[in-house]
Amino acid sequence: MVSKFKEVAAILVISILPTLFLWIPFFFRLQSVWGIPIPQNGMGTIVANYDGPLYLVVAKTLYNPDLLGNFEFGLPSSYYAAHFPLFPSLIRVFSSIFGFPYSMLFVTAVSSILAVYFFSQFIKDFVDKKHVLWITLVFAVFPARWLIVRSVGSAEPLFSAAIIASLYYFRKEKYFWAGIWGAIAQLTKSPAILLFLAYFLSLTLPRIKAAATINSPRLAISFGLIKKYLLISLIPLALAGVFFLYKVRMSDFFAYFHSGDNIHLFFPPFQIFNYSQPWVGTFWLEEVIFVYLFGLLGLIKLIRMKENYLAWFVGLFFVSTLFVSHRDIIRYSLPMVPFLFAAFSETITKKEFKLAMCILIIPVYLFSLAYISQNVMPISDWGPLL
Repeated sequence: MVSKFKEVAAILVISILPTLFLWIPFFFRLQSVWGIPIPQNGMGTIVANYDGPLYLVVAKTLYNPDLLGNFEFGLPSSYYAAHFPLFPSLIRVFSSIFGFPYSMLFVTAVSSILAVYFFSQFIKDFVDKKHVLWITLVFAVFPARWLIVRSVGSAEPLFSAAIIASLYYFRKEKYFWAGIWGAIAQLTKSPAILLFLAYFLSLTLPRIKAAATINSPRLAISFGLIKKYLLISLIPLALAGVFFLYKVRMSDFFAYFHSGDNIHLFFPPFQIFNYSQPWVGTFWLEEVIFVYLFGLLGLIKLIRMKENYLAWFVGLFFVSTLFVSHRDIIRYSLPMVPFLFAAFSETITKKEFKLAMCILIIPVYLFSLAYISQNVMPISDWGPLL
């Protein structure tokens, strides 16, 4: 009991402290940090970071088209269908305590704690007990884009927490909880459907292969297998629930697909290198190749480790990112990161990596400050969002 309490306390510290360090310059309205100018809007800079205000709009209106036009962003009602309902619903639940903007930060912070906690449980199967705290600490701050989304109003921490929890329970053959957390992920962001596809393929293909290599022409289907399929089907059912909500509130079952340029998937792959794409807009993109490199190397390692469930998910997610045409490709890749940590766990726990992190933590912090300072939605009237 005492050891569990210490573990949870360590998780709280590991999750909360990096965010507090990022908030301090904004909260105290420091002029600059290490020469980086800090905006003088206080915590308003944190709250105004993309896409936080858009989730506030959904939290305030619950997709009511008559109310969505009351905000200054000038976006069509259908645009908000790309922002799935669970995160804004939680913002609304706690808004009576904190107010909408700070409720958003509260939900993000709690979701981040959940993500770090489930990661610490998940990674125990891949590293020695003495390394769990270290690799969890690294996960809390790296990559910097992950630290950033954990420190502003963002659905990513809730989504990542649910993805990690679902895969953690699936590996433990606790399919009920895998389905529940998968459904939570699906209610948070659309790419969770890839989790269902990964589960479906990992359950189905080995049985098809086995049926093809034995004399019996019949594919045995047990009650246990049917139960697994039913439980993971909670994920597409959750997606259907979201679309039904859109039908009720926005009179369009397929409103998500009519949300404009929110869906950044293009054919052929690697369109991110087309600098003329509206969400790219630059030819300074060489780091994208490194994102692909680490994703592919991690996938190969997971396959060699025979981590079939993880490999299916990472593989499907990695392939989907090849079709994403958006400058912020690292944010789109974040759901893979916890499992790449498992793939590279042997390297991450070495002394050389620890030394490297002691140096890298400085640019991680500085990049995060600079990014948050500039990634701000212009908001002249906060009244409707409070």
